Amino acid sequence: MAFDGLSEKLQATFKKLRGKGKVSEKDIKEAMREVRMALLEADVNFKVAKEFINNVSEKAMGSEVLESLTPAQQIVKIVRDELISLMGGGDAKLAVSPKPPTVILMAGLNGAGKTTTAAKLAGLLKKQGKRPYLAACDVYRPAAVTQLEVLGKSIGIPVFKMEGEKNPVVIAKRCVETCDTSLYDTIIIDTAGRLQIDEALMEELASIKEAVSPDDVLLVVDAMTGQDAVNIAKGFNETVGITGVVLTKLDGDTRGGAALSVKAVSGQPIKFSCTGEKLADIEPFYPDRMASRILGMGDVLTLIDKAQEVFDEKKAAELEQKIKSQRFDLNDFLEQMDSMRNMGPLSSIAGMLPGVNAKALENANIDEKQFDRTAAIIKSMTMKERENPAIINASRKTRIAKGSGTQVQDVNRLLKQFDDMQKIMKQFTGKAGKKKLGRFKFM
Repeated sequence: MAFDGLSEKLQATFKKLRGKGKVSEKDIKEAMREVRMALLEADVNFKVAKEFINNVSEKAMGSEVLESLTPAQQIVKIVRDELISLMGGGDAKLAVSPKPPTVILMAGLNGAGKTTTAAKLAGLLKKQGKRPYLAACDVYRPAAVTQLEVLGKSIGIPVFKMEGEKNPVVIAKRCVETCDTSLYDTIIIDTAGRLQIDEALMEELASIKEAVSPDDVLLVVDAMTGQDAVNIAKGFNETVGITGVVLTKLDGDTRGGAALSVKAVSGQPIKFSCTGEKLADIEPFYPDRMASRILGMGDVLTLIDKAQEVFDEKKAAELEQKIKSQRFDLNDFLEQMDSMRNMGPLSSIAGMLPGVNAKALENANIDEKQFDRTAAIIKSMTMKERENPAIINASRKTRIAKGSGTQVQDVNRLLKQFDDMQKIMKQFTGKAGKKKLGRFKFM
């Protein structure tokens, strides 16, 4: 994941400071040298890193910190505040046109994931109650229009296209002019990319921008490109004019420097980040939450957001009643397991918890394929067996194992785990546990 290396080094530096109790100016200077090296190794722009260290050092050298009983904590707070400021301060929202439709123009180089990001953004806006419409204006890349149509269909969002038309300016303009605002309130225009910034690309984007007067021009940038990502953002902003950046592939083995440098260098904020290949793997970029993740403070707010997306309140209430009345069966177990998986990779979710070292989780034994095996076993059972596992005898276990492509011992293991879970639930629903369960909030 992005920032793993930076996070590890910063946490190690602050751990040293906490071990000193009182700190001196020499201690702070040494810590800032380590922070500076960590930033540069994370591919943060040199000038940005230098200014960051100067700002933190100036504030950390004050008497309020040096004479404090908890100087290390105060320095961590200063670093966190500076990280938030560096990444833009508050979260940058999309512009909304007072007169529909709101037009969003997507730009970027080839390989950044622009078309997929356009669909991801459309899906996110749909979840937020918007009525998005995708416009296919990449007329150069083979199958680009088809790709957008397939993505749009998978999330129930239509795509505007013009068969035989080779001028993207005409397509974009026609889409905006003919848009039925009773059906759609937001148009997301997917444009062609290039292998590098060139005059033809910039002129075409400028022409589309002039023709449709977009409310937002979002540049899609691959975070894996490091400093190149920052230079690309600066180049697009100076020649075409952008209003924000979408960083893709933040789940990859990237050092994270682009996220920390792009606002300072280009002048434009990061509005969204993409952290996976699924169409749901896009989220608004919150500088304060990202700063907390980098410093190992977790990101509980994003975790809550993810949970609210996948857990239905009505079903949660029904689940609570089932547990109270001891009617929780393997169907419920399977449903809850699917909900947990929809929140994202377990290592990613655990990394949002305060105090959990996301880097250390890479070597943890988190076998996500076990979910698939468990689901296969349960789905190979009859409804009666799922509702009452006690009836599963030796012959039934053999049939279930064969149907799920597993071994009988795998079936036995699942049944024992479920039995142990039920015993724990009974402790909560007994006389001594009813009070505890009443206070427990189920997602």
